[in-house]
Amino acid sequence: MAELAIIGGTGLTTLKNLEIKHRQVMPTPYGEPSGPLIHGQLCNKDVVFISRHGRGHTIPPHRVNYRANIWALRETGVRSVIAVAAVGGICEDMQPGRLAFPDQIIDYTWSRQHTCFESDLDQVTHIDFTEPYSEPVRRLLIKAARQLKLEAAEHGTYAAMQGPRLETAAEIDRLERDGCSMVGMTGMPEAALARELGLCYASCAVIANRAAGRGTGTISMEDIETNLVSGMAKVRRLLETAIPMLEGVSCRESRP
Repeated sequence: MAELAIIGGTGLTTLKNLEIKHRQVMPTPYGEPSGPLIHGQLCNKDVVFISRHGRGHTIPPHRVNYRANIWALRETGVRSVIAVAAVGGICEDMQPGRLAFPDQIIDYTWSRQHTCFESDLDQVTHIDFTEPYSEPVRRLLIKAARQLKLEAAEHGTYAAMQGPRLETAAEIDRLERDGCSMVGMTGMPEAALARELGLCYASCAVIANRAAGRGTGTISMEDIETNLVSGMAKVRRLLETAIPMLEGVSCRESRP
């Protein structure tokens, strides 16, 4: 049984070295996940992979069924999740192609289905979200990046925006004043749902572009795609180094 899941985001719709064993269509109380769960082996370890935006990258960030995705992964027996995401770099050190492992998040999204605790409850349920990411898994990713000598930001605050449009320069100014160092569209409610369901969740972000007003000229989709090619190559190397280390990692989150 696989205890690790990898959620692929923009630029990581497949894992090239994943030896696929089978695909599983998983019904959930919240509807269908973004696609089938792909069970396989990576670095001789069982893993489950799901593409957040679906096959062909057709599901925009605000329409991803985050609840179904996280629920389905939990039901397979997964305990840890590495979520890959493309982000824009706000701070000066967040340059395109670099990796980042955020340790905080601010949620600016709205109207998304953001909790599993909303009906048929015995009592109102709250979760501690002081530290939104699993520190043991985060440290493991940092250790792997150091071993590979990959340029990576080991701390940072992720701003989760609604999308699918990119931000204005004034919005990015506001995010920087709020203390955000990177901006994306899929970090929430994914991280909170993982905490609700007792999964050890950490993010591997890839800086795809300089955020609005932080670079020169307009933001080009072609430039983003180019940066993601090199960035996701680093992610694949990172995963191949990190996954063998996961065995025996104890996460502070406990399953409900």
